[in-house]
Amino acid sequence: MNRREVIKNLTLGSLAFPTLIDLSSNNLIETTQNSQYLKGNINHSVCRWTFEQLTIDQLCLLVKKIGFSAIDLVEPKDFSTLKKYNIYSSMCTGAHISLTEGWNNPMHHDILVNGYLKYIDLVADAGYKNLICFSGNRNGMSNEEGLRNCISGLKQIITKAEKRGVIIQMELFNSKVNHPDYMADSSNWGISLCKQLGSENFKLLYDIYHMQIMEGDIISTIKNNHQYFGHYHTAGVPGRHEIDDSQELNYAAIMKAIVATGYKGYVAQEFMPLSNNKEKALEIAIKICDV
Repeated sequence: MNRREVIKNLTLGSLAFPTLIDLSSNNLIETTQNSQYLKGNINHSVCRWTFEQLTIDQLCLLVKKIGFSAIDLVEPKDFSTLKKYNIYSSMCTGAHISLTEGWNNPMHHDILVNGYLKYIDLVADAGYKNLICFSGNRNGMSNEEGLRNCISGLKQIITKAEKRGVIIQMELFNSKVNHPDYMADSSNWGISLCKQLGSENFKLLYDIYHMQIMEGDIISTIKNNHQYFGHYHTAGVPGRHEIDDSQELNYAAIMKAIVATGYKGYVAQEFMPLSNNKEKALEIAIKICDV
């Protein structure tokens, strides 16, 4: 299932906060950033789709209350709301067709090129720099053919991205559990794509959850290939839930490895909390990653 399908299949009860964020002006003052409590080594963010039970205004207030200042996977229609709360769009979205129909299929190139050329301007004009993209599914295609097709398509937008200072970031997914048949399910495949495109404005969104499922060896992969990774996502393995000690990844150690590479971008929480207190679960995740 894709992100939206997962959210739709969750019950309303499981999504409910014990207390929703109060949007009154007094509460806005009370929930101003507590960033002084964070160490500043990791730039924290949270993925919009994992908190779709909240309005974008409520999510902005939650982010400020916890003490960070970015939201991931935001569409241009919400840029003005983020600016109202001084929240940064750490990863922009909306230019793609779907997660399964991507750059590896030339049949989609005309639509994708037109869409991305438009969105590159929207992202740059808003003062943001990251725009997500997807490989698409294999549908019987070899990895080599998929690479060639992705290069052919992405070359049609990368010059514009370079001129506008926008980084196109292809997300790596697992094809074992969540995204069957997805092509960019290997860090090596993605790194080959980066090398062959040869542009600093194309990077990989290294999703730690997905790559743990597909190949493991997370810390070594980050140490050896960090120059190709422009963004990071988190979630607990197995299950894509909280990143605490109920799952197998040591996120504090992973964050220390990321910091050691000199990375200055964002790390976005992309887990689906099992806890009834979703707000607290996010706060705990931020503290775990704040090394």
